[in-house]
Amino acid sequence: MRAAAERGGAQAPRASRLTALTIVIDLDPNIIRIGPLLITWHGVFSVLGIIAAARIGFWLLEKDEGDLKGRSGDGLAWMVVVGLVGARLLYVWENFSIFAHGQLLRMFALTEGGISQWGGLFGAMVGAYVWARRAKFSFWKIIDAGGPGAMIGLAVGRIGDVINGEHHGTPTSLPWGVEYVNPSTLGEPGKVVHPEVAYEMVLCLAILGLILPFHQRLKQRLPDGVLGLIYFGIYAAGRFFLSFLRTDPSVFLGMRQAQVASALMVVVAIIAVPVLWRRASRGVAPTPATSGRA
Repeated sequence: MRAAAERGGAQAPRASRLTALTIVIDLDPNIIRIGPLLITWHGVFSVLGIIAAARIGFWLLEKDEGDLKGRSGDGLAWMVVVGLVGARLLYVWENFSIFAHGQLLRMFALTEGGISQWGGLFGAMVGAYVWARRAKFSFWKIIDAGGPGAMIGLAVGRIGDVINGEHHGTPTSLPWGVEYVNPSTLGEPGKVVHPEVAYEMVLCLAILGLILPFHQRLKQRLPDGVLGLIYFGIYAAGRFFLSFLRTDPSVFLGMRQAQVASALMVVVAIIAVPVLWRRASRGVAPTPATSGRA
């Protein structure tokens, strides 16, 4: 730990250090390179986040659907693969200038970091829909189970972002502001900024802590899909406002990309929830994609 006045003096041991003025993060975002493969903290925590999301999501889905009889592996494959494709595609689209000048092969270097969480979430939802069609059970029940799964997965995944500093926050003088000083950091050395991704971790854990203890009781009282949309809708609303603390460029009507995606998720939730309520109250017969187990 060191105070701001000490930054010009002797170099302190590399670590994450808390002071009365700022949190100084001096962690190398890269763990090891094995040949062409670069292992990063971002990649490690992304994988751990996927594992955590799958564990809690399928646990809740089995509580609702019963034994999945080996189908969970198929579902996991669809959601992870399509989710990763969506996450990388949206990131590449946002940052195409990085890859445009002889760096096109880096688009496939997932271990180096560079994924969009909203791209991953929307991609995973598409994968879940495909799996629901193939397995002939409720897509909306997957959304219900996926809500808390996504919250824990996002929280774990953000640990890697806190370490590497790639999501630049706005300047702050608050005592929990962070400064990245490692030579390999993706942050902005010399600037004390909001730890916006840490705020997102807190948001996800708060949503999980407030709703998950009552998940099963709420699930019994709400139409399929509504509970999951509550998770995603609250997260999206919170993420919209937290994104003001980032320096990402505006892409549409003065909004950053994450805000556009967050607003879209909120709109989807606002429209879908009353539709699901009406369908449940009318006893509308489910389609194969929204039916229970075959």
